[in-house]
Amino acid sequence: MAVFLLGVSAACCLGLGFVLQQRAAARASLADFLSFRLLLHLVRMPDWLLGVGLMVCGQVLGAVALVYGEVSLVEPLTATNLLFAMALARWLTPRQSLGLSGWGGVVLLALGVTAFIVAGQPEGSAAEAGALRHWLVFGIVAGLALLLTGAAKRLQPSSEATLLALAAGLLYGLQDALTRICSQLAGDEGVAALAVHWQPYAIAVIGLTGMLLVQSAFETASLRMSLPALTAAQPLAGIACGIGFLGDRLRVTPGALAWEAAGLAAITIGVILLGRHPAMPPGAADRVPVGATRMR
Repeated sequence: MAVFLLGVSAACCLGLGFVLQQRAAARASLADFLSFRLLLHLVRMPDWLLGVGLMVCGQVLGAVALVYGEVSLVEPLTATNLLFAMALARWLTPRQSLGLSGWGGVVLLALGVTAFIVAGQPEGSAAEAGALRHWLVFGIVAGLALLLTGAAKRLQPSSEATLLALAAGLLYGLQDALTRICSQLAGDEGVAALAVHWQPYAIAVIGLTGMLLVQSAFETASLRMSLPALTAAQPLAGIACGIGFLGDRLRVTPGALAWEAAGLAAITIGVILLGRHPAMPPGAADRVPVGATRMR
């Protein structure tokens, strides 16, 4: 129950934070696309700082949840952040009702999370993967994020935002897996011992890079083009890392696997339906900023 409450609380903070960040990033100059100058510009916006503060709170709550629960359990819970993003977006656009697609997305997301957790019954294992498998999974996830970022630069803004958000989601899932490792190291060796391990520094680099990708995605297109991809990619990457090198285990009976796959599919479809709902606030794709010429 503690892991459940922490995971849902983290999702609440993340969802609210993403909406506020996107509303600020949509006002930024496109000349700073995929440049750390974008973050320096956004840091002067109070609503963006509030959004980042909420996101950090969500990440801290998620990290605490990872201390007590497996990545494969926490990640589906944090995917519900889109429900809270939708709630804030509807409050900002009160005339927009949920409608069939909105309620359908809510139901699918909730049922998908429930089905995956009940069927899979995620649990930890004392036996973690060896170094080769660890670095193989790490390299695949990081490499996919790099390829998606490179491909995004050659696309139109709407598709560009989706690929950047996918890349950021992969990195955030990897960051969650490394956070789980850090919590284990701190428990075994003490917090001070983290200074001699590479994982905390990797978390900082991945977090900063993910933030740049997310803000660039928020800057170039509407929230409905980026948040669904971000929300769907993070739990999938986190679960892959959890099973790939953290020793997480799921039930593998034919019936359990079928329900787990159905749950993940429902989560993905629900995320897409909610993320593309008209209540989600518009972004750069719906405005014509003066002097905001994209620099390649």
